Parts: sequence; C-alpha cells; structure tokens
Amino acid sequence: MPLSFDYPLEELYSYSGLNPRPADFDSYWDDSLAEMHALNPQVEIIPADFQTEFAICSHLYFTGVGGARIHAKLWQPRRPAAQHPALLMFHGYSGNAGDWVSRLGYVARGFTVAALDCRGQGGLSEDIGGVRGGTLHGHIIRGLDDLDAKNLLFRNIFLDTAQLARIIMELPDVDANRVGATGGSQGGGLTLACAALEPRIKLAAPNFPFLCDYQRVWEMDLDEGAYAELRDYFRRFDPRHERETAVFTKLGYIDVQHLCSRIQAEILMAVALRDTICPPSTQFAAYNKITAPKQLAIYPDFAHEGLPGHDDTIYQFMSSL
Repeated sequence: MPLSFDYPLEELYSYSGLNPRPADFDSYWDDSLAEMHALNPQVEIIPADFQTEFAICSHLYFTGVGGARIHAKLWQPRRPAAQHPALLMFHGYSGNAGDWVSRLGYVARGFTVAALDCRGQGGLSEDIGGVRGGTLHGHIIRGLDDLDAKNLLFRNIFLDTAQLARIIMELPDVDANRVGATGGSQGGGLTLACAALEPRIKLAAPNFPFLCDYQRVWEMDLDEGAYAELRDYFRRFDPRHERETAVFTKLGYIDVQHLCSRIQAEILMAVALRDTICPPSTQFAAYNKITAPKQLAIYPDFAHEGLPGHDDTIYQFMSSL
C-alpha cells in the first residue's frame, strides 16, 4: 500500500535512519550497564490487596541507577512449575503498569509476569530529578542540556527495564533462559531497549515502537503529540536551530534504533502503516538494524491504535517460551 506521508513499503525495508549515532555510543552503554550491575537493587516484594486463587499479586520495588526507587507490579502462579517462563511488560508514554486483572491470562498459562512503572510517569516509580535545563512537556528532553549525557532520563528508564529483567530472571522458580518482553508505543521502544541491554531475553514483541529516529520525526513535521517536546525544545532554546546537529546527536544516545544491533532475542514487531504518532519509517529504522531472527506483522489500514487480533498473536508467540 502506498503511504501518503511516509516512504513506500518497499523503501521502508531499506531505510537506515536519520538521527546521528554518537561516536562513543557503545562505550556509553557499556559504562551504563556496568553502573547498573554494580548496584545493590534492594529488592522488596509486598503483597497487593488484589489476589486470586491462582495468582499471587505483589508490588515489587528496587533501587535503580541514580538512587530512584522503582516500582513494578508482579504476578506469580500460586502453584508454579519449577523453572517456568516469565514475561516483562512495558506501558505507553505517561501510563502505568495497568490493572491487576489485565495480566492474569499469562499467569493462568504458568508465567510469572512483571509490569514496570516508568520513572516519573503515571505509576509509583520515582523520578528524583537533579538535571540542568528545561524539563517541560516530556521525558525525551529531560537532561538534554545537562553537561553529562548520562543524565538523560530515558537512559535511566532503559536501564530500569534491564534491571527489572535481571531481578525477574533471578527469582527461584523462573527459568532465566525463558523470558520474554512486550509493549506498545513507548512500551514497544522499551521492549527493544530491554532486549538490547539484557541479551538473555528470548522473545520480544514490540508494537509500533516510540523513541526511534527523532530527527526523522522532526523532518516529517510530525513532532507533535508524543514527540511535541522536540518542537517545543527548539522553539524555546534553539529557535534558529544553530545547535541542531549537536541536539540530535545527543538524543542519539537514547535512540532505540542504535541499540537494536545488540538484540539477540527473536523479534515479532507490529507496524501500523497509517501511524502518524510513531511514523513507520522511524520504526523500520530500528527493525532494519536487528540481526536476530525477526518477523513483521503489518497493519496497512491502522494507525497508532489497537491492532485487531495482535494480542492473541503475541500470546501464541510467547507460548514457545
């Protein structure tokens, strides 16, 4: 199907992205992972008020990089099979881990499930701040004007996904080699980041991932909605775009497409071709850099919305764990 606002589908499969990749990108993330691995996460698991006859529901807290206390919801089978699979779930921008009832289908199938609350968004995780520069209207630009690129907020959120994966993999009844991850929009971007930063992730199912190819979004004049903070940043702090290259290069540290070559998990990715929130080309910039086994589920007539039948497809995909 030809696209009216993006490249034709045949060109998307060869698109390599616009946003610059910082020269020290690999060492940046190697050092960041070393910092995370050196932490004492101080894990605390507290029973939730919501319980069922087949699922133990709990609040899981851990200390992330920078000292923030991070929250996730945790579901565990009451009668678990020894060494059973687990699934990590990541929410959309500004959201939270969701209702307890929403994950019970996976627990009934014998999975442990953990759903992260992203720092400073709609859940219980802390964002303890402490960066220079503006923080208005979004998390992409949080830390952008700080002298240290390691203070970019999404760097810490990406690390939270990997740290949660590690904690779940260390639970006594979870098989660390049978862990999957999934999410849509921001959750799709975090699914890819988690799989890149924790190479033991076996299966990953991102839907229309956010946080990819920021410069392409801006050049398409689609820096609105979820990406509106990009336009707002330039209007307030660089109205003539005199620092454009430096800004997009710094954002390259937290551009998911540049992490994708690290992924070892098998990928099932959904793309909606009428998506003007996370344009298809930005998603293909990430997908085309994945060298692990991968497949696309393409929805030609859909935008940034629910994709009929795809939750069922992911459920079946994860059944091979």
